[in-house]
Amino acid sequence: MNGLIKGMLAYYPLSDKTIDSFDSICEEMSYTKNDFLLRAGELCNYVFYLKKGLLGYYIDDEKGDSIYKMFFEEQSVVTATVATILEKPSSFNIVALEDCEVIRYPVRTYRRMLEEFPDLAMYHIRYIEDNWIVAKEPLEISLKSETAKQRYLQLQEQPSLFNRLKQHHIASYLGVTPTQVSRIRKELNL
Repeated sequence: MNGLIKGMLAYYPLSDKTIDSFDSICEEMSYTKNDFLLRAGELCNYVFYLKKGLLGYYIDDEKGDSIYKMFFEEQSVVTATVATILEKPSSFNIVALEDCEVIRYPVRTYRRMLEEFPDLAMYHIRYIEDNWIVAKEPLEISLKSETAKQRYLQLQEQPSLFNRLKQHHIASYLGVTPTQVSRIRKELNL
């Protein structure tokens, strides 16, 4: 729990009352590799803070192929954001790509707390701004303007993530086949 609170405090100072109230809604959970934290079609009832492990955030296309949108490493806050805001079933799956330890807290209770605790609301705004708006813009631009090879090289610049992914995860994330990833690797002499 200390890692989560420390991370929250890096975005905005929280009162002891806010921390105590927030702490009271949290529970620690473990998931085994390939366990789903959320399946597409389900309501998103929890927000997850990833203490240990790796999570994938993906949809299945009409052929049943997985299309990964994001990967989350330790110290990430993970939820189906749009589904949470709209209170509708999620379009995305959240799956454990490694054994994971998380702290989870209920979405509805947390959202009520945002109204009750202005400092928690400010933390939430700053976290969303940094991690879901500012950080995503370059990715959205690269998907429209860069080749798979360029995006591969960018992903490679994040070795703590890149080295944990399977080739089919990388291919799905880049929007290419595993064979195309092999060609990129060969072209780069990897």
